[in-house]
Order: sequence, then structure tokens, then C-alpha cells
Amino acid sequence: MVACEWTKLWSVRTAFFCLLAGLAITAVFTFYYASIARINEHPVEPVGNAAAASTVVTQFTVVVLATVAVTSEYATGTMRASLLWVPRRHRMQAAKALVAGVVAFLAGAVFAVVGTVVAWVAFDGRASFDAGTTAGQILAIGLYQAFVAVLATGVALCARHPAGALSVLVALLWALPSVLLGLGGDALAAVNDALPYGAGDHVMRVGGDAPYASGTAVLIVAAWTAAAHLTGLYVLRRRDA
Repeated sequence: MVACEWTKLWSVRTAFFCLLAGLAITAVFTFYYASIARINEHPVEPVGNAAAASTVVTQFTVVVLATVAVTSEYATGTMRASLLWVPRRHRMQAAKALVAGVVAFLAGAVFAVVGTVVAWVAFDGRASFDAGTTAGQILAIGLYQAFVAVLATGVALCARHPAGALSVLVALLWALPSVLLGLGGDALAAVNDALPYGAGDHVMRVGGDAPYASGTAVLIVAAWTAAAHLTGLYVLRRRDA
């Protein structure tokens, strides 16, 4: 089942476009981030923070990839064949989530490596480099992107349509955090810290003032992912393809 889902993912050209877009966006964003820090003489920070900051945008390349992996089957009608072949729907959903998560983890790690290299050049001395810290940030970015992919899979199974799924995910991962932080205040900041990107940012970025430990942040993102996964399974079991 996993091999089948792997083949289906790469049979859709959108997957390749998403990964290429992620690389391009990472390079541009990290170069801009580091250049602004250098020009404005910001305090020296870990070079991996540029790649961590870029996930606010690059996460949506993973979101689109995972969403299309689900909704393309509903659009073409092949979901019926998939469910006839694998009647136990939780197995089909788990295979989709696993494939999307693995691809997102690897893509996120590659994005982070590329972003770190580009940022190091653009920082031009206004960033610090520690091999252990940088490696940890690369793995954290990959882990966060994997969680986002699984979360997107669950939401897509609920919505069954790319526009609906993307609307929910953009609101949850970008629009709502932006509004909460824009309005300001400790209460709204606390709400943001309980959202997937707010918690994920505390895991990926080094040197900030986090209200909880990194382990707690991982658990928060994992809880959102599990909730989306279980909700998607609930809908999948109760609605025909």
C-alpha cells in the first residue's frame, strides 16, 4: 500500500513543482532575511534561524503537495478504486500520511540545508555557526514539515476539494497567527503559541523567548496533527468516495 501511494504521489506533476518552488522560495527568503539583518546590523544570531523563518512560506509547498495527493483522487474518481482495493480505510489513510510525511521531512531538511548555505553567504559575518545547533535546526525543520504534511492530509480528507482544504490550512498556519501577533497582547500571543506554526517556530528557531520547552512545542504540533488525522479518518469512514 505504501509503495502504491508513493507511485501515485509522483504520478502527479504538482509534487515536482512544489519541491522546486520550495527550493526557490527558500533561497530567496533566506537571502533576503540575512541581507536585512546585515544591512540593519541586527544582533548576531544562529545562521539556521534564516531557514527556520523561511518555513512560514515554504510550509505551503508541502501543504499543496499533501493536499493534491488526496484531492486529485477525488477529482479523478480514482478514490473509489483505491478503497475497493483496500477496504480498510485506515490503512489507505495511514499510507498516504506516511508517504506525505516522509517526503515532507526530506524536502524540509533539504530546504533547510540550502537556506542555511545561502544565508551564511548573505549574512556576511553577522551570524554564528555551530555544527550541532545547525544540524538540530535542520532536523527540526524537517520534522515540522512532516507534521504539516500529515496535518494537510487529514484536512484534505475532510474537505475532499483543494480549495476548501487550502482555505482551512492557510487560515490555520498563516492567517490566524498573523492576526494574533499583529493585534499584540500577552493573551493573543499565548493563543498563537498553542497553534501549529507558533509552536513549530519555537522548535525550529534558536535564541528566542519560548514560553515552554522544545519537547512541549513538539507535542503541541503533534496534537494538532493527530487531531487532523483522526478527523480525516472519521470523515473517510462515514462518507462514500
